[in-house]
Amino acid sequence: MSTYRLVLILCLLVPALLGGCREQRQDASISVSVRDSKVAPPVERPPQELLTTQRAFSEVSQKVTPAVVNIQAARVRRVPQLGPMFEDFFGELFKRHPQRQQQTKSLGSGVLISAAGYILTNEHVVKGAEEIKVKLADGRIFDGELIGTDPDTDVAVLKITANEELPVAVLGDSDTLQVGQWALAIGNPFGLDSTLTVGVISATGRTDVGIEAFEDFIQTDASINPGNSGGPLLNIYGEVVGINTAIVASGQGIGFAIPINLARLVAGQLMENGEVVRGYLGVGIQPLSPALAESFGLDRATGALVNQVLADSPASAAGLRRGDLLLTYNDREISGVSSLQLLVANTPAGGTAKLGILRDGQRLELTVTIASREGQGATADATEAVEDQQARKAGLGLTVIPAEGGGVQVEAIDPEGDSARVGIRPGDLILAVNQYKITDLSSFEQAVQDIKQAKYVRLLLKRGNSTLYLAFPAS
Repeated sequence: MSTYRLVLILCLLVPALLGGCREQRQDASISVSVRDSKVAPPVERPPQELLTTQRAFSEVSQKVTPAVVNIQAARVRRVPQLGPMFEDFFGELFKRHPQRQQQTKSLGSGVLISAAGYILTNEHVVKGAEEIKVKLADGRIFDGELIGTDPDTDVAVLKITANEELPVAVLGDSDTLQVGQWALAIGNPFGLDSTLTVGVISATGRTDVGIEAFEDFIQTDASINPGNSGGPLLNIYGEVVGINTAIVASGQGIGFAIPINLARLVAGQLMENGEVVRGYLGVGIQPLSPALAESFGLDRATGALVNQVLADSPASAAGLRRGDLLLTYNDREISGVSSLQLLVANTPAGGTAKLGILRDGQRLELTVTIASREGQGATADATEAVEDQQARKAGLGLTVIPAEGGGVQVEAIDPEGDSARVGIRPGDLILAVNQYKITDLSSFEQAVQDIKQAKYVRLLLKRGNSTLYLAFPAS
């Protein structure tokens, strides 16, 4: 083939190849929806319910976000100038060496609850802070004044002073919350301002979580991350129903918020007095085991069992007795020990409360005047027991001996018996068996005989300075 023919063939092929490449590039282009009348979205008509819910979420965010603030707390701590390695190696020699100061900062959230500039947040957000900066959603930054804190509930109140009007959130009623309702959290997780997350109310009245002294948490699966602490938990109406406070680090979708009704009570005292004064009843209480509940004739373990009434206390003045079962407080059901403690703590000193109790199978109502918790004792006098090697009785899987001052003391326990299983210990004083008061060996022996037909054995014990009830099935 001549050179002329080869050049001619190439001239004919190159345009065709280039045209094919252009066609391939056109086929690979990405279509873009301009959302006009000519281009319809992939889903033309989403369910109206979804659009309504979406608009509700957006409206809540628009209305409440301006009242949510970013809190930066600065703390100063002293650190060794030469580093921990030298301090560990040289010991006391370098512990006396001058230390340098190091500033640390933590981020949290808060919510404006008053046009006067009061902010509700968590105590742990501002704990130990030497300088507090508050940043609003519109970018304004203020110095924060710490009004007061309550570590027992993890509530704190700050205040800022502004010349312009401040946005304020609306507080709702956390007592009306129901599981399954929408829950929206707004805060500043990891410093990301004005972040909205959505979930539901997973549970209410969570106690024994082990976070605070007084617990009544709202549980939610709305995402709560570091930096969200102190921010509001909202209902679909945009009302604050909780203050976000904690998460379960090892889980997913398990967050906790302080009910706003509790936070409001604490904040009110902090704003008025700078501290919180709690109510005091003056009883020792314990939870009910299923066996104890059945021994009282209950179909479920609820309420709080009084195992001690302190002298000269509000409980004593109201006529409460050891062995009373507290079921309601101001017509609110007492679900357990933590529930009663929180109800009493939130009652102001001098206030009255109606107690619904179960005594000897009869339901009664008592009225008690709550005192201040400040300066009150919580223990009774100790009773010592002296062993008498010559006199002892056996029964209920126990060997007992006389106790100094009356009653009997547990000397030995059948390790295979029910007494050992429920936790009775040597040295425990037996004060009562079912309804029978134990004063000596004879009364113990008689009580053991009289309860042979009973379904359950309920013992009132004294252990150290405390009294408690234990129960087990009668054999």
